[in-house]
Amino acid sequence: MDALERYIETHTTAEDPLLRELDRETHLRVVQPRMISGHLQGRLLEMLVRMIRPRRILEIGTFTGYSAICMARGLDEGGVLHTIEIDDELESLSSKYFALSGLQDKIVAHTGPALDIAPRLGMRFDLIFIDADKREYPAYYRMAMDSLVESGSYLLADNILWYGKVAQETPASDRQSQGIKTFNDMVMQDERVENIILPIRDGLNLIRVK
Repeated sequence: MDALERYIETHTTAEDPLLRELDRETHLRVVQPRMISGHLQGRLLEMLVRMIRPRRILEIGTFTGYSAICMARGLDEGGVLHTIEIDDELESLSSKYFALSGLQDKIVAHTGPALDIAPRLGMRFDLIFIDADKREYPAYYRMAMDSLVESGSYLLADNILWYGKVAQETPASDRQSQGIKTFNDMVMQDERVENIILPIRDGLNLIRVK
């Protein structure tokens, strides 16, 4: 961590002990622990939820539950977050921390493919957070715009800069980079939405449905 990153960390509301422990356990037990949202992004997610005040949130990609806890903490009374994770081996860790957080009444966890599960929930969402298989980002966007959002809803997509690869030539074999670049192009070309890319960590695309 360089001096500027340390300054940002020390001038942001501190990470609480539960999330710090979840971060630590994720790094000890899980392959590719860098996929966790972490302190700065978690704080941003919680603050965005407090600002937008959604009643229903959909998260595509639970991982170990850090981002879900942050967003659920920002929900008003009666709000609910549905989170979907395809890797059933992560379920025990996320559910442990959901219980420790005391937010079980606000978090509904699903295991399986989001493209199958989300439409079956039969509801529209005020906020959708996408942080799953980068190859499927275009499919997640089409699904959301077809049936899961309405005017005034927000979508937030993580890893949208993909380590700078979006600004480089991408070989056809790199399907993850191609998926993110296609997603970003789809958003820019869609007159139903407006957006801004936030360069925090690996980039967040914040999208508002008009």
